[in-house]
Amino acid sequence: MAVNRDKPDQWKSDISESVDMYNDWFMNFAPDAYRSTRIQTTKDVEDTLKATRNLKDITPTIFRAKSAVLPTLRMSTCPPLAVDRLISLAGVSKNLVAKLEKGRIPPRMAAPTVDKDLKKIGDIIEKMADPDIFVWLSRQDSPTEQELYRAATIVADRLCGSVANPIIRNAQEKRQLAFIKAWLEVRGYNLIPPRNAAKMDTMPPGTFAFRLNVPVKLEGLAKTVNIPVDAVVMPKTANSGDLPLLIEAKSAGDFTNVNKRRKEEAQKMTQLRSTYGDQVSFILFLCGYFDSGYLGYEAAERIDWVWEHRIDDLSKFGL
Repeated sequence: MAVNRDKPDQWKSDISESVDMYNDWFMNFAPDAYRSTRIQTTKDVEDTLKATRNLKDITPTIFRAKSAVLPTLRMSTCPPLAVDRLISLAGVSKNLVAKLEKGRIPPRMAAPTVDKDLKKIGDIIEKMADPDIFVWLSRQDSPTEQELYRAATIVADRLCGSVANPIIRNAQEKRQLAFIKAWLEVRGYNLIPPRNAAKMDTMPPGTFAFRLNVPVKLEGLAKTVNIPVDAVVMPKTANSGDLPLLIEAKSAGDFTNVNKRRKEEAQKMTQLRSTYGDQVSFILFLCGYFDSGYLGYEAAERIDWVWEHRIDDLSKFGL
C-alpha cells in the first residue's frame, strides 16, 4: 500500500513545508556543525605545523607518521593545489596520492619508490607554501603563537570550505537518525547496539538498527555484496520470516543535487527486489529540497517516502 508516492496533489504543499523545515534547521544549527568541525580542523592543522617544523621540514617520515596530512598540505600552498595539479607538478604516482588523500600509503608499492615520491611531494609543498599565511618562512626566527594560530585557522577555513556540503550533510543525517530513534523508542522499539552486529534476517520484532549492511545479489555475480542502509526496523507485529522496513535518510539544501542523486535510490531498490522479491519494503525519509521531478522519479520506481515534518506517517508502514 502506498503512503505518499500515490498522492501527487499533496506534493506541492509537502515540498514547501520540507524546504521551510530544512532552512530553519540550517539557519539555527548548521553554523554550529560547521564551527565545531572548523575548531577540530584548526587543531589538526596546528598538529601538522608542529610535526613539519612549521612547514620547514616536510619529509617522507611525516607522511608515514601522519598519512592523512596531505589535504592540509595541499591547502597550505599559493595557490591551493588540487590533487591532479599536485601529481603533475611533483611527477609522482597517481595511486600514491589517491591513497594519501584517504589517509593510507599503498601497501604494495615498493618502499624506496614511496619515499622518493613522498620527498617530491614535500619539496613541492615547501616551495609553494603560501608566504602570506606562513609569514615566518622568510625569517630566521620561529613563528609566534599568534602567527601559528592565524595560519592554522586560514588553512582550516580552506579545508572546511572544500568540504562544506559533506559537513552539513553529515550533521543533518545524524539529526535525522536521532529523530527516527526518538520516534521509535517512544513507541517501545529497542535499538540494537552496533557492537551486537545486527543482521537483517535475525532481528527480533520491535527492534531497530542504524547503518546496517544488507546483503544483495548483483546481476552476473555469484557472490553477494553488502549495501549500507541508514535505518532498519523490524515491526512489533512481524512474524517469522518477515522482512524489516528499510529506511534511507535523505536531506538536501538545493533542488539541483537531488536530481543528480535520484538514481542511487532506484539502483538500491532494484538490487533489493532482485534479492528479496517484491515483499521488500524500502522507503525514504526526506527533509529539504526534493521537487516534483525527484518525487515523480522515485514514485515511478515504486519507492515511497516519509516527510520528516510528518514523521508519524512511519506508522502507516506497520510501525
